[in-house]
Amino acid sequence: MGNVRQKLYGIIRRAGPALLAGCALSRAVALGAGTQNNPVRHASDYTSVEYFDPPNGMQISSRITGAEAIPLPGNRLIMLKQFKLETFAANGAPESIVEAPECVYDQFNGTANSAGPLKIRQADGQVELDGVGFLWRQDDEFLTISNQVSTIIKTGPNLKLTP
Repeated sequence: MGNVRQKLYGIIRRAGPALLAGCALSRAVALGAGTQNNPVRHASDYTSVEYFDPPNGMQISSRITGAEAIPLPGNRLIMLKQFKLETFAANGAPESIVEAPECVYDQFNGTANSAGPLKIRQADGQVELDGVGFLWRQDDEFLTISNQVSTIIKTGPNLKLTP
């Protein structure tokens, strides 16, 4: 069970930097727009990609996509619709997928949250985690899922559970 717990913790921990990398781009746009008194504009097919450090600098470490990025009043918050975060290993193998119908990102406090559902799964399909309501804190890379949390662990020949 310790190995499964470590895998889940690793999925949740890796999801944070990629989420924040995508939102950092939005933050830079918003900060630049604020100094020029131009509002941040609506964007569709939002994508943000983060790469590994050298020597794997050509390999994608994470990709955030959203059907829409909508600035909320004050250009401080951004609503990402159909949020999806994919993480990858240094060899290019997919690791985890995080999905939520929507996510609000606070650019100045470094938080992302939603009152709606969240789904996290390993790319191999062996572990899935669902919940309703989440808060991501950038400063300590901590994800809290607040309600109706459930975990499904699918056993098979490649999954070994130890007590």
